[in-house]
Amino acid sequence: MIHEISDHHLSLKTVQSILKEDKKLKLSLDSIQRIEKSRTYLNQKIKSSEVPIYGINTGFGSLYNISINDSDLEQLQHNLIVSHACGMGDLVPIAIARIILLLKIQSLSYGHSGVSVDVVQRLIDMYNVDVIPVMFTQGSLGASGDLAPLAHLSLPLLGLGEVYFKGVRMSSIEAMKQNNWQPIALQSKEGLALLNGTQFILGYSVYIALKACKIRTRANEIASLSLDGYDGRIEPFDPLIGSVRKHKGHIQTSAHICELMKGSEIINQEKIHVQDPYSFRCIPQVHGASSDALDYFIGVIETEINSVTDNPNVFVEEDRIISAGNFHAQPLALPLDFLSIALSEWGSISERRVYLMMTGQRGLPAYLVANPGLNSGFMIAQYTAASIASQNKQYATPASIDSIVSSNGQEDHVSMGANAATKCLKIVENVERILGIEALTACQALEFRKPLQTSPRNQEIYQMIRSKIDFLSQDELMYTKLNLSTEILFN
Repeated sequence: MIHEISDHHLSLKTVQSILKEDKKLKLSLDSIQRIEKSRTYLNQKIKSSEVPIYGINTGFGSLYNISINDSDLEQLQHNLIVSHACGMGDLVPIAIARIILLLKIQSLSYGHSGVSVDVVQRLIDMYNVDVIPVMFTQGSLGASGDLAPLAHLSLPLLGLGEVYFKGVRMSSIEAMKQNNWQPIALQSKEGLALLNGTQFILGYSVYIALKACKIRTRANEIASLSLDGYDGRIEPFDPLIGSVRKHKGHIQTSAHICELMKGSEIINQEKIHVQDPYSFRCIPQVHGASSDALDYFIGVIETEINSVTDNPNVFVEEDRIISAGNFHAQPLALPLDFLSIALSEWGSISERRVYLMMTGQRGLPAYLVANPGLNSGFMIAQYTAASIASQNKQYATPASIDSIVSSNGQEDHVSMGANAATKCLKIVENVERILGIEALTACQALEFRKPLQTSPRNQEIYQMIRSKIDFLSQDELMYTKLNLSTEILFN
């Protein structure tokens, strides 16, 4: 299967399809023509104009006022790549690195970057044969583009750095030999076009969004299990409640929970308690608000996926080359911080439900185990959930409120979007773990409701867990069960 790179709107759903179906990439004829037209225009402009053009015949950053001789323009681009490849820290996961490569190809295809078709085609060839650049998580300020990580993305074009070839880490030059490729000599502007851009942050954002969509669904499903495990009430999910507040996420969450609860004997039994604690009663409001935040986030990243974010930008029809700031990642940094808070709240309210189910209320034994005292049951599972939820609160502190001056004062306000992205992924992983704990806890609680049964939809999730994890009748090794529950739900 082939996906044609074009200027047609590229949605998150389409990106997911490209990744999931392992589609190969191909430049559309229109894309080729746009790229060629832009490159030809740029070459002519360099020859005919005496006016300095930033990053093309000048230095970079605070060195913008230094002119570069025509004979040194290729060396300038080479030097840019090697000097900016300063990434450190953890390795970027291969799955995210592949997305970053795809997004860089898409951004260059619009014909506003001045690169040659050869450069874009090599990136496509790398993607298609599974040559994925090795990148690192640290180094980007999220302002002049994701300079350090995108420099590592670009090194393989020069035969430098490292790649994963079919999952095996090796030198770029070795991967080139295996594919009969030669290093590319970058022309004017090409190195800058490769390094300027938000694709590192955006690649993380796409990956996070896809995972967050699954978290949204699972959070409701697991909360529904817990609602019966705790013997909660259905009234807070009545559509009349949402109709008088009108938030989309609230209404959709309530409808989802009501659908999940259809046919439950437990929810329909007479209740002694008049109302539930907030972590149950306010699921529509809390889950719904996080859902709305996720929808906003998806809208922002879909805009960015279809954008040109390098600098300067080439406008052939208008006969202009404009140096500006499309590489500044503030439009992504703020939503990433917003989503981090929203994700953290899915985990926070989940941990509260775990806590309530093991307090010995509503006919459930303390810590959901026989002979509490002799057995600790789920006591420390809740500790773990609480620890992770607390860590999320620390990770959810906004990165975008920070800025550190760089490039000798030329780049004096930065977004810190890369830090927002990498820590948001940590929150995603943590929320998955908390929900894994809640799911296992809810299944345990449901055992004590028998012979009453939960709903058919809830039974599906219950059976997913129970197919691999048995009821806990006495203390057993717990960490394997908690990790397995998370894996069942999210892998």
